[in-house]
Amino acid sequence: MAVLAVATVVWAVGLVRVMRRDQADVDAWRESQALRALPAQTGPPRAETAELTADERAAFAGLVRQFGDGRS
Repeated sequence: MAVLAVATVVWAVGLVRVMRRDQADVDAWRESQALRALPAQTGPPRAETAELTADERAAFAGLVRQFGDGRS
């Protein structure tokens, strides 16, 4: 019975070591593969703006009024 218990403990320890080693390999692979096609960002994304013409501003204001009326 003691031999069987020792063998079980040795098997469990070996299994845990193999699983941890494999997990470290998987983590390293994931880090190397993560978003390789995208450039690395060095900071927060820049805010983008676009200048609107007077007609575009008027159309946007009309939409805001139209949607605002439905909420009252």
